[in-house]
Amino acid sequence: MKRDREADTIGKRLRELRRSKGLHQQDLASDEISSSYVSLIETGKRVPSEAVLRSLAKKLDCTVEYLVSGRNESRASELQLKVAFGDMASRNGDNGDALQAYSEALAHADQLDAATVRRARRGQAQALEKLGRLEAAIPLLHELYEDAETVPGSAEWAQLAVALCRCYRLVGDLTLAVELGEAALGRLNTLGLDVTDDHLQLGSTLIACYMDRGDLTRANLLASRLIGVAELVGSRAGRGAIYWNAGMVAESRGQTDEALALVERALVLMAEDDGVRHLAMLKHTYGWLMLYGPKPDAARSKELILEAQTALLEVGSTSEQADCEIDLAFAELHLGESDAAFARAQRALGLIGSEPRPEAVLARVVMARALLASDDTAGARDVLTTAERQLGHLADSRRAAALWRHVGDLWERCERPAESGRAYREALSMVGLRRLPAPSDSFSGSAR
Repeated sequence: MKRDREADTIGKRLRELRRSKGLHQQDLASDEISSSYVSLIETGKRVPSEAVLRSLAKKLDCTVEYLVSGRNESRASELQLKVAFGDMASRNGDNGDALQAYSEALAHADQLDAATVRRARRGQAQALEKLGRLEAAIPLLHELYEDAETVPGSAEWAQLAVALCRCYRLVGDLTLAVELGEAALGRLNTLGLDVTDDHLQLGSTLIACYMDRGDLTRANLLASRLIGVAELVGSRAGRGAIYWNAGMVAESRGQTDEALALVERALVLMAEDDGVRHLAMLKHTYGWLMLYGPKPDAARSKELILEAQTALLEVGSTSEQADCEIDLAFAELHLGESDAAFARAQRALGLIGSEPRPEAVLARVVMARALLASDDTAGARDVLTTAERQLGHLADSRRAAALWRHVGDLWERCERPAESGRAYREALSMVGLRRLPAPSDSFSGSAR
């Protein structure tokens, strides 16, 4: 049976290669091999000897190994170099080039070993995420996460769980993000493995999901528990990630001074680490807190976020770069630079794309504020109408409720009470406060 399968495979490969080169069976014939024997090989009725394979390979300008296994060593080497180029491009922040290299290599995955194929698939998913193509990244990440080769509890497994959780959060599916994060943390607890920085990062990502969902109690409880764990077993970067997210929980609870102290501690811990991207994101967070704290310092905030943006232009995702533009726009509004703020918000929209995402709505909130600062009320109304249309596509969350509140405030400044009232009602509904039903006619009248 095995010999029959081998004969059939070699014959099929021989026929396909011959035809691709525009050759006939007689073109492969020689003094030792007749054209009829070539026909028998191609139909799987004969298994060629080593000598026959060498003769056929020479005429077809391929290797014996290719005829037997389908692998072309020279082609495989080229593809491995392409994957290595993708790795280098990814490290340098050239995500478009990285995606192209990985995709080209994966188009010929049958020429690569399993480990290289897996590396390319992970790189492809990572590049898609950094380019903001989250809907395309998610199925690739799921496939890798659920692959039998992915060992639960391993560093790779934890990193894939973090990436999936983060992507679901960014596309606004907080239910799936939380479910996945909780299941992954539960699996780690069941396995009883030593805690690593990757595990702490998973916890940090889940904290962010809780906050976006408005579940500040769970976010606070998890942050408090992980701080204790991180102090015992975490590296400086791992501890920094936990303090960072604990700071964001404190800010969400209105404890801005505590938030600044926690994020300052995270900055000290991460400053000595080589994680350029995470340090830049943390600087951005610190600048953002300085802008919205009890004593706003717009100039210092802008300085910190510009430093973060410089690094994230090299190593960050399009979403992270857009966030920088939006918060820089807010800083410039505080500094009275409405035209510069409007331009930054437009650049942010260019990075985000056309999908209805919270960042896109927030960019339009900035644009509307900038237009109002320039006395362009009509322009602000048009922008707010578009923002409302996008908000209608977002799932209920604390973040979406805050955006509805911002839109309501701006409609009020536009002297449109009906629109502002509707926006405020939407904000209340998203945090679970819904309008009481009106009494029916039968209840209020003849029901006595």
